[in-house]
Amino acid sequence: MLKQQLNFKLSQKLSPQQIQLMKLIQLPTQAFEQRIKQEMEENPALEDGKEDRVDEYDDIGNDNSDDEYDTDSESIETEIDVDEYLSDDEIPSYRLNANNYSADDEDKQVPYAAGTSFTQHLKTQLSTIRLDDIEQDIAEFLVGSVDESGYIRRSIQDIVDDLAFTQNIYTDEETVEKVLKKVQRLDPAGVGARSLEECLIIQLNRRESTRQVELAKDLLERSFDHFSKKHYNKLLTRHDISEDDLREAIDVIEHLNPKPGGAYSGNTRMVEHVIPDFTIKIEDGDLQLSLNGRNAPEMHISRDYSNMLKGYKESKEKTKAQKDAVMFIKQKLDAAKWFIEAIKQRQQTLMVTMSSIMNYQKEYFLTGDERNLRPMILKDIADEIEMDVSTVSRVANSKYVDTPYGTKLIKEFFSESMTNDQGEEVSTREIKKILEMSIEEEDKRKPLTDENLAKVLKSKGYPIARRTVAKYREQLDIPVARLRKEI
Repeated sequence: MLKQQLNFKLSQKLSPQQIQLMKLIQLPTQAFEQRIKQEMEENPALEDGKEDRVDEYDDIGNDNSDDEYDTDSESIETEIDVDEYLSDDEIPSYRLNANNYSADDEDKQVPYAAGTSFTQHLKTQLSTIRLDDIEQDIAEFLVGSVDESGYIRRSIQDIVDDLAFTQNIYTDEETVEKVLKKVQRLDPAGVGARSLEECLIIQLNRRESTRQVELAKDLLERSFDHFSKKHYNKLLTRHDISEDDLREAIDVIEHLNPKPGGAYSGNTRMVEHVIPDFTIKIEDGDLQLSLNGRNAPEMHISRDYSNMLKGYKESKEKTKAQKDAVMFIKQKLDAAKWFIEAIKQRQQTLMVTMSSIMNYQKEYFLTGDERNLRPMILKDIADEIEMDVSTVSRVANSKYVDTPYGTKLIKEFFSESMTNDQGEEVSTREIKKILEMSIEEEDKRKPLTDENLAKVLKSKGYPIARRTVAKYREQLDIPVARLRKEI
């Protein structure tokens, strides 16, 4: 039995140019500069720098004739209004004459850390250890297995198997363990450890032996689980020590490095530098917004390409090769004109969006107090500026703003709302700030549980459930009460 069904589906498809514009809007300043560089390399009709505008083409008349010619009975027509591309008014340039760009003379080079890689740094040190040929090969393999944090997170048996299969080195666990102990003598202290416990103990073994250091080693070797969970009463009983002794040992351990690999500055990873896309300043009690000047490059259409069109227009006989060349030039000019227009639209979108956010959160930007952040979701801004929520999201998720209170990721100003005991809508950011302050002020010997924190917030006018307190605490990267306990 056949069944007929009629479905209506409403869909909106973005053009390739709209998609490209959305991608441009999403790019932060530094990536935007790279995108411009790429476009200029791919399109010779696009040039940067100031343009010396001249009127040498103003006297060119309109020529709307359609030139045709026959080649092997094939008729080719050039559908180009050359004057459209030669007219001064139709050759856009950008930077716009506006005063909302910040002065920005920063070095545009992306900084990199100098030096050799972490692995090479470790391999270089192997020459200071006495090893035979087989041990040298095993040691180099072990060094190659060290991760960025400085750990070897594989079992000795797995390493033995890999040495056999990949290096044709047949050995046993005892030999690898022996070589590993030698690798663990390398700097930085703690490198080559297989666990946090082993990493800390390696570092303590290099310390001058004192009562506090020896007690710290004893705590880690005999009671690491109790120590990591802060079961202080069990540690006091098991090791028969005073609270002062325990406090001093903990202080020694807290000054050790849990990630020895991260302390090595000679690795070749890129150094991250956040470049603010906007700047907000307070002048005479009012907020002033500016866009980083690097988002408004000086760009224009190449005069050389315009001259090529002029030469084509003035030539009496137009060959097929000339027409093919003109079609190529037209494509490049169209792409260049669109790209310059897209930069303008990007700049306008960024300024309109950030201006709306700034005005919406005016009280916060004037004071810097996070408790003054109003509840604000993407739709609030999208409705105000009459743009799509996805556009606001692209600005908020990837852009930074330099404020009098530090450089902030814009999406941090967005938060949901809840109602306090007076029926007023308040930002969840405000609640998190009060939660954070409550934890900072607690007695660290008896830290507040999530249930107690819920009671504290309720007493301050914020009736939220214990599970919500737990969620906010986790979002703030604050551990549970047991792990906040101090002795």
